[in-house]
Amino acid sequence: MLDTLRHVDEQILEQIEEEKRVRQTHELFLLFSLGSQFDHLIKQEIEKFGVFCLVADPNSVRQTDVVKVRPKGIILSGGPASVHAEPPSFDEAIFDLGIPVLGICLGFQMWAGHVGAPVIPAEKREFGVHKLQLLAEGSDLFQGCTSESLVLESHGDCVRADGKLTVLARTENAEVAAAQFRHLFGVQFHPEVTETADGPCIFENFLFKICKAQDRFPAGLVAMRKIAGLKEEIGDKRVLLALSGGSDSATVAYLLKEALSGRKDQLRAVYIQGIDRPDDEEYVLKYFGDRDWLELKIVDKTDLFLEALRGKTAMHEKRVAMRGVYKACLEEEAALFGASYIAQGTLYTDVSESGGGYQTGARKAQIKLHHNVNLGFSFAELTPLVDCVKDSGRNIGRSIGVPEDLLVRHPFPGPGLVVRIEGEIDLSKLTIARKLDGIYIEELRRWGLYETVWQAGAVVTQSITTCTKGDDAATGIIVSLWAVWSVNGFTAQAAELPYDFLKHVSLRMTNEIREVGAVVYRISGKPPSTIEMG
Repeated sequence: MLDTLRHVDEQILEQIEEEKRVRQTHELFLLFSLGSQFDHLIKQEIEKFGVFCLVADPNSVRQTDVVKVRPKGIILSGGPASVHAEPPSFDEAIFDLGIPVLGICLGFQMWAGHVGAPVIPAEKREFGVHKLQLLAEGSDLFQGCTSESLVLESHGDCVRADGKLTVLARTENAEVAAAQFRHLFGVQFHPEVTETADGPCIFENFLFKICKAQDRFPAGLVAMRKIAGLKEEIGDKRVLLALSGGSDSATVAYLLKEALSGRKDQLRAVYIQGIDRPDDEEYVLKYFGDRDWLELKIVDKTDLFLEALRGKTAMHEKRVAMRGVYKACLEEEAALFGASYIAQGTLYTDVSESGGGYQTGARKAQIKLHHNVNLGFSFAELTPLVDCVKDSGRNIGRSIGVPEDLLVRHPFPGPGLVVRIEGEIDLSKLTIARKLDGIYIEELRRWGLYETVWQAGAVVTQSITTCTKGDDAATGIIVSLWAVWSVNGFTAQAAELPYDFLKHVSLRMTNEIREVGAVVYRISGKPPSTIEMG
């Protein structure tokens, strides 16, 4: 699938049309990501409304490219830069196309400066939550919003009212907190975060009142159609579900719940221990551990994973090895349950990245080998989300009651801790990796940082350092922490986590895990690095 729009040629246009087909839409929106830590939240909020949002690279996408893809609307995110110092390399001729634009923070300041409105350093900078007061009656952007509401601000520059702009809202310290100039709309605050009370209403107004979008992915109708198909196919037979604790397998679980009318004797979910992380098992137990419509079975395959992984150091070798154990485990459990089907949360994206999926049958490159694709089960396979991408699958889940906590979890690799351990894997390293992940994710949640980053992980490296614990000299493993801000994972920036947080996490890891000698934080982005180190 197309992750980020960088240029437009015939091949790119074909890929866009392919994704439109999968999403059942003829429309798309462009999100120019200018580097805000909240960019992924903008995409998530927009996609909740069932529209196709494609991320565009502001450094390479030109006006001519935008004309070719014909977006219904354009969103520009915030970012750490200033219009006065190192502004993004954005083709401002895009503002002149007449396509509706919603500029957020820096994105607003950019189009304001383009049309000649003053953008200056603010006398009183705004950081944190402030009260927004609406000024303009009948503005499409704020229809249905309250006249006074709380918004999250984070900016040092401000836009001045000079008679050219229609000022829509203000705060105590900003005379222009929202404005309009013809087809250009801007807000100085961040509507994508939960602290902005009317954020969802603002996005909905932009998408459907201003941009006149018509095509919304029919999540509820698609869910009902999938449920009816599953019900007809399964009948009175039994289904074994591979359950990971992520959004995709959780959505499949809820689809099967409806298709089987809550019959617990027909549905067993299997959670496989071994290369999993504490957070995964925690969520499975929390949301599926005691339900009257599903039997949960947890199986420990640690020894089999270790045996299969012995002697293997290359990442592709590790992926192949874990696939073999994964397949054998599911087939064994399916036989024990007397199941006729094995169900998985496989997405179209998984199939596509594994080298298949195009309707035309054209050959595709294998980006990476997914653990849940082309396993060749001896049982019939149910993959009800195989025609969905991540956000449309999430929207199906929302339409049938999957808890939001499951739907918005960080993406995580199918091979689990296999990609978080350098070199050969043994029981000691697996144990250390699980403890590290548990501490890191627990503290990200405790400090309120989990939702601000797109993904985070802790890597057990092969490097050893001299350390002191107690009065003795010793040696210990160097652990590499990472966290990224990203929109879709195709590119990423190292998240600037607070130093006090990193120091606290380091102290916990070195104090609570005997084998850990030092903790480092990776500051490289993608590119040149990849998000996962393995």
